[in-house]
Amino acid sequence: MQGFTHSLENAVSAVTSFLNTYVVEIGPSIGGERVPIMVIMLLGTGVYLTLRLGFIQIRRLGHGFAVTTGKYDDPAEPGDVSHFQALTTALSATVGIGNIAGVALAIHLGGPGALFWMWMTAFLGMATKYTEVTLAQKYRTVEGPDRDAAKWEGTVSGGPMYYIERGLGKRWKPMAVFFAICLASVAFLTGNGIQANTVADVVQTTFGVPTWITGLTTSAIVALVILGGITRIGKVTGVLAPLMALIYVAGALLILLLNVTDIFPTLFLIVKEAFNPTAGVAGTGIGALLVTMMWGVRRGLFSNEAGQGSAPIAHAAAKTDEPVSEGVVALLEPFIDTIIICTLTGIVLVMTGVNTARFDTEIVFSGGDISYVVENENKGFAPVAQRPAEIAIVDGYHVAAGPTDPKVAWHEVAVDRLFEDAAMMVPFTGSVFPGQATARTPDGRTVPSLWGMAPENGAPLTMIGFRQGLAPLGDWGHYVVLFSVMLFAISTAISWSYYGDRSAHYLLGPKAVLPYKLLFVGAHFVGAILPLAVAWNLGDVLLAIVIFPNLIALILLAPQVVEMTNSYFERQPWSENYQAHLKWKEEHRRRGGK
Repeated sequence: MQGFTHSLENAVSAVTSFLNTYVVEIGPSIGGERVPIMVIMLLGTGVYLTLRLGFIQIRRLGHGFAVTTGKYDDPAEPGDVSHFQALTTALSATVGIGNIAGVALAIHLGGPGALFWMWMTAFLGMATKYTEVTLAQKYRTVEGPDRDAAKWEGTVSGGPMYYIERGLGKRWKPMAVFFAICLASVAFLTGNGIQANTVADVVQTTFGVPTWITGLTTSAIVALVILGGITRIGKVTGVLAPLMALIYVAGALLILLLNVTDIFPTLFLIVKEAFNPTAGVAGTGIGALLVTMMWGVRRGLFSNEAGQGSAPIAHAAAKTDEPVSEGVVALLEPFIDTIIICTLTGIVLVMTGVNTARFDTEIVFSGGDISYVVENENKGFAPVAQRPAEIAIVDGYHVAAGPTDPKVAWHEVAVDRLFEDAAMMVPFTGSVFPGQATARTPDGRTVPSLWGMAPENGAPLTMIGFRQGLAPLGDWGHYVVLFSVMLFAISTAISWSYYGDRSAHYLLGPKAVLPYKLLFVGAHFVGAILPLAVAWNLGDVLLAIVIFPNLIALILLAPQVVEMTNSYFERQPWSENYQAHLKWKEEHRRRGGK
């Protein structure tokens, strides 16, 4: 199993490096830092749509909450799920590992200020999400009224591939096909493999369970749900999404209550660090504003998925004949996902100080968390372009300790001193050989791993934050995160399977849905056994690629959305729907003998 994992890691790393160099990182250089064109397009589209729609994320947020309650639902309208179920399906995909591991990663690499840029991304993303969901509703395909509630293939298909082809015209179909292919591929890792990877990571860290066992277990659970189609997915996420959010938010709020005097100083630090970073642990350093901004935007995009084009696929299945009514529901996603849940995670990490702390760590040379870095000009760290052949260590310290000399690092941060034993009483003397994934002493003795004080990252860091934050009430806070991670990851994978199978349906027809679901379950297992860094990196690359065709379509179709928005709020069709909903409830009570 280890040999297979190592080979797979090398293959995925090679593909990721190629795509990252020639697709993701292309963009202008500002102040010595390269700003990816992906980030420019994402933020630019958000600003454009916010202005075109008159700050709709502020003006119509309340209406979005009203529609979500279900009081305007008319079951006679076409679709597979209710407004609430469509929202929870989409939230099950967006409220996930990005809220736990992603925020930790952003703060680890970008400093506390990265959270501020996640907020900005979410605010602009609300307008983007509204636009793409409204278009998905308008240009979806509906087979007819859903007479078969158990129809696992679903009766509705929608999403960017449909509004690209139908909204922009047939000559744009190649771009629609490209999007569908990309999204079907993204679903395997971004919404699936990364989720499995994080669950396997925290379960192994907490209980020592091998990743392949966890992968098999979660794969079986995902398979049981997704083979039931959108109807079953909607029912499961309608319960799972509120439950998991409630558990996680309650734990975070309890930490804030226990440290209530630290809330405003922490928020002040986050805003201050956004514009003048000084406290980055890994990639950032003094004054590295663009590094902080980039990590906040990247993790913000991964967390709320605005502009990616995935959530519109779930919202397209909602029962409604008014596209805007589902668009306002979609406004809630970035608000709930990033401005509420991600903020709670970030405050807990910074408030407890775990984001800058170092812990007793086993430095495993064959693991995915080890790296080799040099100091950058901002007094942060940067990965080496090529792995060194040998790194000499004497009495635990790097012999060549200059700013341009490579050092052994854990989670992209150099380890100051290395030891042979877990008690860290025997300093290591010898050489580390990165290419051989081992270390040797001068007498030829092989050492498979070393120990040192190193930072944590990802979901395990959030677990430590909750554990310390809830320590006055007992040693159980980390289990809140562990339980949330498992629920978040499984629910995210469940929802993403629907995004992928709708893409397969668009490309190859209904017969492709079942084979895609089976491949999806297989990819879930593979994701569980890949190293964390490899899975995250490939997920970032695929995520960057898929947004381009969607953002182009949103900009070109924005005038249609403005027209539909003005018409909807002038006509106020929800009043008629409210009466239809009351009538349906009355008939439902009579049929039930009440």
